[in-house]
Amino acid sequence: MRISGRPTRARLAVRLAAAGALTIGTLLAPGAVASAAPPSATDQMNWFVGATARAPISESELAEHLSPSFLSAVGADGFNASLTHLGKLTEQRLADATPTGVQAFLGQGDQTDMASLAVDQSGLIMALGVAPVPNTWDELDTQLRRLAPNVGFAAAEIDPNGTCRVLHGIDPDTPRPLGSAFKLYVLGALGQAVADHRASWTDHLAIRDDWKSLPSGVLQNTPAGTELPLQEYADKMISISDNTAADHLIHFLGRDAVAAQLPRFGMAAPQRNDPFLTTRELFALKGYQYPAGASAYLAAPQPLRAAALPAIDLVPRDRITAWTAPENIDQIEWFASPTDLCRAYAGLWQQNSQPGGSGIGAALSLNDGGVALPADRYPTVWFKGGSEPGVLTFNNLARSSSGKLLVSSVMLSDPGKELPGLDTLSAVAVAHAALQLADR
Repeated sequence: MRISGRPTRARLAVRLAAAGALTIGTLLAPGAVASAAPPSATDQMNWFVGATARAPISESELAEHLSPSFLSAVGADGFNASLTHLGKLTEQRLADATPTGVQAFLGQGDQTDMASLAVDQSGLIMALGVAPVPNTWDELDTQLRRLAPNVGFAAAEIDPNGTCRVLHGIDPDTPRPLGSAFKLYVLGALGQAVADHRASWTDHLAIRDDWKSLPSGVLQNTPAGTELPLQEYADKMISISDNTAADHLIHFLGRDAVAAQLPRFGMAAPQRNDPFLTTRELFALKGYQYPAGASAYLAAPQPLRAAALPAIDLVPRDRITAWTAPENIDQIEWFASPTDLCRAYAGLWQQNSQPGGSGIGAALSLNDGGVALPADRYPTVWFKGGSEPGVLTFNNLARSSSGKLLVSSVMLSDPGKELPGLDTLSAVAVAHAALQLADR
């Protein structure tokens, strides 16, 4: 991880990230593990914390705790060098744990680090990352600017009138690619339909094959004709970023109704999102006959691009392939600024506060994105992130115990190459810090 203020830890995170992607589980207190069972992620985190005080660790001991692919990627010397750079750590707080993934706050002196660890089926560590939690706005800015060439950030407070006041920012008014954070506007359009009595959270909508998208998510595997309540579509769209759920809601509500939610929520430049794409359309433009199809689409004047969408919708899902490098992320995406995202959260909070609007908060509260704020100080935490190759966004709302409404929006992008995997952990650490710095 490229990290602000502490180059030795920057090198550490790169080494520890090499073997796999970040895994953060759902909150679950660790229980006793039978002696015959493989080590849990919590067991391995305890070993790692202890190992920081014992470096160098023998290669034979490392082989008992690291997966072969991870050990091969980082090397015994590299792992021990990283432990030396870290110094002796102590566990401050377990934030999130399942048998296969754990997130914890580790400390040394006045510095707090966020650590994430995942194990394979044998209980061996296959991914491990450590990112510092910034202590000041200056540290936060430096950390963000080292993550990507294009950075947007806002830490803001929503006042009782629903107005966003930016407390600290980096280009907070510049629109950037959102990834799946666009789904906040789909949720807002659904909330508007409920408020207008055009829909109810308990209304059922049938799965349609022609509305199915690709993962992330699970509903693409649900048989056509299966009826699910709109609340379930909303929950899955937000909590696990289910693309098929999002596309079903866009089709159900109407593309124009969803697009109308952008200015309704105060987006400064909603025209950047015209026409408002479904996820399947974005996948088809980037994963089928690329770059020819995308180039033809972009060659059309923006007001005429909507006419191309019916043909794009006909691209079979099984003909769409994944891509691993950025593809037209500044032209084919959904776009908003960090300040726009704050205004979207303000609108969603207002909707949630109205009679019948609680489905909004129900969906947004299912997954905090790993920001792991102390629950006694922040009883309500909402989250929606987004990513594709070259794009990462991480957006939270938190209500403090004193009633403050705080928002953090982190937007990272690089049109030239994929973002390092551990940028995610660093973005989580930044959001964790930003919301608490804004609360001072």
